[in-house]
Order: sequence, then C-alpha cells, then structure tokens
Amino acid sequence: MSLLDILSNKSTLVGLKGHSKDEIIEELVDSLEVGAAIADRDKALEAVLEREKIMSTGIGDGIAIPHGKSDAVSQLSAALGIHKRGVDFDALDGEPAFVFFLLVSPANVSGPHIKALARISRMLKNDSFKRKLIEADSAEQILGIIEEEEQSHPATG
Repeated sequence: MSLLDILSNKSTLVGLKGHSKDEIIEELVDSLEVGAAIADRDKALEAVLEREKIMSTGIGDGIAIPHGKSDAVSQLSAALGIHKRGVDFDALDGEPAFVFFLLVSPANVSGPHIKALARISRMLKNDSFKRKLIEADSAEQILGIIEEEEQSHPATG
C-alpha cells in the first residue's frame, strides 16, 4: 500500500491554522471527502477524539498520528497536515508536533489501518524526509516528496 493511495490534494494541508490538539484534528477531518469513504464527518471526528482520550497520538520528534475507527467510514482515508510553528499535542517527549498524519478506517477492519500506521511511522523516522515535509509550500510539493520517498523505499507485503 502506498500512502498516495489514501491521500489526496484536498486532504494534504500546508499551514494548519489550529492552535490546539482538537482544532488540528478537526481541521484534518474536515479535509476528508465526505461521500464514498466517509458517510458521517461528525462520527469520524468523534472516533478520532475518543481514541485521543485513551492516549495521545503525539509520538514525539515533532510527529502526531491521530487515528480512529468508525462505522461511518467504509475505507481507509488519510489526511496530512503541516503546522509551521508546531502545536502542543501532549507528545511523549513534551515537544510540539509539526507533522500530523490523520487516519480513519472502518470499525471492523484492522489490517490496512495497522499497515498504514506502520508505514507512516517508518517513513517519518527519516529526518530528511520529515524536514522536507515541514519545509514544503504546497500540497503538490508534499505529495511529490511522499512519492519520491515511496519509490526509494517501496512498501513490502
């Protein structure tokens, strides 16, 4: 699976405006297309916020991967947002997050969700890749950076 399969131009945001964890999550969910993959925006948002209450998805090193599962979602969908100044996301290291990957998936399907989380985590361990994302000026530029990274490190399985 390629991240480009689940991201779109519309769901790739440069210059997130939110100043809090909830505002960032809402902005990312709002970028997702309601229709074929997501039947109910509010239920998808609620699933991500409920998951966040269990434990912060701010994994540290400037990265947060908020995610949730809902019966209002029929296929794995993603949004990627960049916040140039950083936002407190209750990260494990106490540092602000700059790169936000949001995943929503159907409640009854785990495989693609887990594979996407693993792929995102692995790619974001590359500091050069992460820095390029933060410095990007447009959604098109970010999708190009991801495509380049995907080609140099193809997904397995």
